[in-house]
Amino acid sequence: MTLLSEIVMTDLMKAVQLHEFGGPEVLIYEDVPRPVAAPGEVLVRVKAASLNPPDLYLRDGFRSLPPEWQPDPVFPLTLGTDISGVVAEVGDGVVGLRVGDEVYAMVRFPEELMKGSGAYAEYVHVAVAELTLKPGAIDHVQAAGAPMSVLTAWQFLIDPGHDLPNPFQSFRHSPVSLEGKTVLVNGAGGGVGHLAVQIAKWKGARVIAVASGKHEALLGDLGADEFIDYTQVAAETVASDVDVVIDAVGGQNMERFLSVIKRDGALYLVNPLGFSGHDEAARSGITVSSTQVRSDGAQLAEAGRLLDNGIIRVVIDSVFPLADASDAHERASRGNIQGKIVLIP
Repeated sequence: MTLLSEIVMTDLMKAVQLHEFGGPEVLIYEDVPRPVAAPGEVLVRVKAASLNPPDLYLRDGFRSLPPEWQPDPVFPLTLGTDISGVVAEVGDGVVGLRVGDEVYAMVRFPEELMKGSGAYAEYVHVAVAELTLKPGAIDHVQAAGAPMSVLTAWQFLIDPGHDLPNPFQSFRHSPVSLEGKTVLVNGAGGGVGHLAVQIAKWKGARVIAVASGKHEALLGDLGADEFIDYTQVAAETVASDVDVVIDAVGGQNMERFLSVIKRDGALYLVNPLGFSGHDEAARSGITVSSTQVRSDGAQLAEAGRLLDNGIIRVVIDSVFPLADASDAHERASRGNIQGKIVLIP
């Protein structure tokens, strides 16, 4: 005889919920209803999920944004976008995927940026267009660390993959050819930065990596031709004749990089809020551009071939149980991360 409580429990899962904005301590590990796969979706049993800056911003209520951009959430919500896992259920109309397939994805980003995409959980429903088969040569931890970071680097440096309006500027972001160019990556030790170094190198660029000294050996191993320890010297005082700067850090004084860029070069800002050097850039003939990273299963498939072949790799800073997501966010808040932080359900 099957008890009603047993039936109910099969419809529940563990997830990390946010009931209010605040510090890492507001993340609550609890039972929530398990989602189902709608038409055009699959249900993924999550094997690993990674942290990204938007997770921290949303947890904190996006207080750094202008008031009109801040979220008006319906609590509770589940954070997280990046997952790797196994297909547990296939929705109507889905072809080419079956139960048991290993997949990875960036889930519903930026469409559900302000209300949580649901990746900090044991299961998540994902649109087929947003996922692809996991590269077989890497494990779920590495695969979960890839999606947002690799898609950000890809869409800035290779192809945006869409013509949707850009919230940061009036024109479409158009990457330049990198072959034979000099590319400086600021924040090269972080999630986006270490992948941007590798992708730029793969495309034939000479790469200057800017990070703290703890990352020097790693970035040299990943292909950087030159390393600048920003804790010892300001990058803009030693770099010169750079074709492209991709700043994966943001914050104050992003304008300082204009002085190292050649005329007709480009400054790509992953987080452009606060940049005030547009007039100076125009006088120097420098294009300043940004874009909003978007979920894209087809681009993940392209990047997956590079991950499979070892041309690029995902570096893991640390791994935490899903139940300890607050500790993972505390680690992220301390900064100086090398690669990605990953959660294991």
